[in-house]
Amino acid sequence: MYDSFAIVIATAHIAAALALLNGVLTTIGDGNIAAKALESIARQPEAADEIRSTMFIGLAMAETSGIYGLLIAIIMLFANPLVNIYLQHIGG
Repeated sequence: MYDSFAIVIATAHIAAALALLNGVLTTIGDGNIAAKALESIARQPEAADEIRSTMFIGLAMAETSGIYGLLIAIIMLFANPLVNIYLQHIGG
């Protein structure tokens, strides 16, 4: 009984780690967005305002993805509904 419960908890921790990996990838994406925006502004300085606005929208969307990953990780670690279902299933 305890071995299978440990497997459920370990799986939840692995899922949380994968969800937090999203934060690392989001950081890389943010850097790419900023680099491409600076490159575009260097090529066309007259379009700097429009490029900057588009960059901020892209950064906001990328950061939202990272925040969702963090939220999923917190749910998997502290409020995992699968653990309660498992405990009800085994009668614990």
